[in-house]
Amino acid sequence: MAQKLVNIRIDEELKKQVEILFADFGMNMTTAFTIFAKAVVRERKIPFEITASEPFYNESNMAHLKKSINQLNQKRVRYTILLR
Repeated sequence: MAQKLVNIRIDEELKKQVEILFADFGMNMTTAFTIFAKAVVRERKIPFEITASEPFYNESNMAHLKKSINQLNQKRVRYTILLR
């Protein structure tokens, strides 16, 4: 079977971590991604569930965003007052 070169971009630290893990499995990154690609083709889907563990607009993030907006608004007001 003919082979093709595939280039992907991945975070440097993530690459180091995954290479160590794949080595523990006795394989390199090419073998691991080939296994993944074959599973996708065979199952016609991503072979694991992809979920958002914490939605962006959750209560905690919204509180943080509101606090940040208030801080920006306060600084803007102070800055405006200083200019007058």
